[in-house]
Amino acid sequence: MQAAVLEEDRAEWFEDARFMIQRLAEAQDHFTPDDLRKVMRPAPVGNWTGLVFAQAHKAGDIEWVRYTRSNNKTRRGGSVSVWRKKPEGIQP
Repeated sequence: MQAAVLEEDRAEWFEDARFMIQRLAEAQDHFTPDDLRKVMRPAPVGNWTGLVFAQAHKAGDIEWVRYTRSNNKTRRGGSVSVWRKKPEGIQP
């Protein structure tokens, strides 16, 4: 039962997160997982934020720019990736 509930949470959270990544990509030149955390409910599992960015990258929606320092207290100044919308006309 617990696994089924978690799988439903996962599917819903990933769908919402992919939508918000698309919104961030349209609204900002560059964005980080910290920006996603500001506009989304917390991921039920800690690594889901990274996984959803990896999915968006693999789908060709976003591209990696550089690393920067996180502003999120829970990350304690650790590095995070900076992303941007993939320019139109460039194939992955």
